[in-house]
Amino acid sequence: MPRYAVGLPNVGPFADAAALVELAVAAEERGWDGVFVWDHVLYHEPDWPVVNPVVVASAIAARTSRIRLGVLMTALPRRRVQVVARETATLDTLSGGRLVFGAAIGSMDAEYTAFGEDPDLRVRGRRLDESLAQLTALWSGQEVPLPSGERVRMLPTPVQRPRVPVWCAGRWPNRPGLRRAAHWDGVVPTFAGAGMGVPVPVEQFADAVRFVAAERGSLDGFDIGLEGWTSPENAARTVAPYAAVGLTWWIEAMGWWRGGVEAARERVLAGPPR
Repeated sequence: MPRYAVGLPNVGPFADAAALVELAVAAEERGWDGVFVWDHVLYHEPDWPVVNPVVVASAIAARTSRIRLGVLMTALPRRRVQVVARETATLDTLSGGRLVFGAAIGSMDAEYTAFGEDPDLRVRGRRLDESLAQLTALWSGQEVPLPSGERVRMLPTPVQRPRVPVWCAGRWPNRPGLRRAAHWDGVVPTFAGAGMGVPVPVEQFADAVRFVAAERGSLDGFDIGLEGWTSPENAARTVAPYAAVGLTWWIEAMGWWRGGVEAARERVLAGPPR
C-alpha cells in the first residue's frame, strides 16, 4: 500500500509561509504521511512572490511529529553544498529523522542565468552528481577532503542512517535523471505532456518503473513517487493502478490551477485514500 503526501508550491498564491505550515499541520492531523515543498528562487511569473522552502520545512518540522518532510526537488547545482549539508543535518535532527532529500537539476534556466550560473543541462547534471557525493560524505561526520586541499568534519550528523534518503527527479522518456536516481534511494519522475492537471498514463509510469528496476536490479527498499491530482471520491481508484506497477508514494499536488490555498486546505482536510 502506498503512502500519501501533500505537495505544496512555494510560489505565487502559495508564497505564504504561515499558510504552508498550517496546511502541513492539518495534513498530519488528517492522516497524510508526508508534506513536500517546492524549491524555487524565481518563477515564470516575474511578479509572483516566492518563499524559502528550507525555512518553511524547518517550521513544519517544529510543528509536527510524524509526517515525512522535505523539499522536492532541491536544485542542488545552484546551491553551496556545504550550506545544504548544514541545513539538512539540522532539519533531520530537528524533525527526529523525518527528512527526505529531493535532488534535481532544476526546471528553470532563469534561476541559473539571472545569477551568472551556467544553465547547460550537462553542466548541471555533472554538478548535481558531484554535489550529491560531497553532501553524503559531509553527512557522515568523518573528515572529508575538499578540492581546496582542506579536510573538514561536519557535526552534528543527520539522525538517519546510513543517510537521509535521497530521491532524484527525472523526466521520462529521458534516461539520465532516472539512471542517476537508480543509484540512490528513490525517484520522482515527471513525464513529457503531463502536469498541471494532465494525468500521467499508467503505461508511461510503468515504463519508467521498469527502467529504474533494470538499472538497479531490484526495487527493494527503493521509493517511487508520483505527483497527481485526486478528489476524495476518486482518490482510491486513481492511485490503485499506479500502486499496482510500483508506486510507493502518491504526492497530492496542490496549486493555483486547482483552486488555490483554500481548495488545498479543503483537499488536505478530506484526508488521503485509505
